Amino acid sequence: MTTPHTPSGWRKSSYSGTETNCVEVGRISDGAAVRDTKNRDAGYLATTLCQWSSFIGAVKADRFGG
Repeated sequence: MTTPHTPSGWRKSSYSGTETNCVEVGRISDGAAVRDTKNRDAGYLATTLCQWSSFIGAVKADRFGG
């Protein structure tokens, strides 16, 4: 059974290559879900579309100093 918060279309960055130490992003009805590829069964962090867009904008603007 699929619920509004059942993520679908999990994907990871193409920059990850074959590495397993990364995160995956999936779609949920009102935003995005993020999980650790090392322990997919541990669950995921759900964000709204607004939160996810703000996070991606901050990453692109290098606001995390990395």
